[in-house]
Parts: sequence; structure tokens; C-alpha cells
Amino acid sequence: MRFSEQTEARLERLMAGCPPGNKRSALVPMLLFIQDEVGAITPEVVQEVCSRLELTPLEVEEVVSYYSMLRRKPAGRYHLQICTNISCMLVGGAELFEHACRKLGIGHQGVTEDGLFSLEEVECIGACCWAPALIVNYDYHHHVTPEAFDRLIEQLRQHGSSSGEK
Repeated sequence: MRFSEQTEARLERLMAGCPPGNKRSALVPMLLFIQDEVGAITPEVVQEVCSRLELTPLEVEEVVSYYSMLRRKPAGRYHLQICTNISCMLVGGAELFEHACRKLGIGHQGVTEDGLFSLEEVECIGACCWAPALIVNYDYHHHVTPEAFDRLIEQLRQHGSSSGEK
């Protein structure tokens, strides 16, 4: 299995930085890089990672099943992660997640029919001082109100449709 030149270069740099005799240290970052390109951790991805890191499928599957940021099915074009841990919960994180579910018509780990949005309730994204917070792909949004969420969704819809993306 081959990936884009950019991903292959990232994987090469990652492998070059591994301690001698410890390719396994590259496992999580490798899975994340590949997931960014492929969209999910498929059986073919597991086999490819096994061959590159000299691991068994069980060793890779254990890691995939442990980390919630590794997905078996593709996320939407815009993957929204809303924190509902204590700091965010105390200032409306749970209500924000419920609002997002209603607004998008999906629940936890759901994907909208058009494939534009996916939604995930997460524990902590390390933005406690700016709660409630959410991440869209890798971009953080702080002090998010339901109104601010609605504006963000509208902006993303406009960007997604104007760029020809799903």
C-alpha cells in the first residue's frame, strides 16, 4: 500500500527518528498520519503498518482499539470534537454537545448524510481555561456558545460547498 508523497515523506522521517530496535515507537503517529490521508484505520492499513513496523496484527489492533482518536470508519470532512469534561461541563459543554446533536441531526460518532460533519463527545482537549471548547479537525474554538456554534457550522457549510468538497 502506497500513500501520497507527502505522507510517505512523513512516514520516512518518523521511522528515521525511531530509537534503534524500537520501531514500535512510531505506531501511534504512523496510524494518525495514515488516518489523515485514508480517512480510517482499515484492515489494509493495519496490514501495511504491520509490515512497516514488523508488528503482528494483534499488536496494532490493540492500539487502534485503545485510542479513541483512531477511527475504523471515516469521519466527516469537518470532524467536531466537543469537550464535556468537568471544566467544559461546568460552563455549558454538555448543553453545547446536545445542541450540536440537534443542529446536525446526529449523535456521538455520527456522520451527517452529506458527509460534511461528524461529531464526537470527548473527555478533555486541554482547553480548560477557555471552556466550553471544541476542535474542528485540528483547529480549536474557545468559549463556544450555541449561537457561536451555529455561526461556525454555517461558515463551514459555506466553505465546504464553495470549495467543491462534500
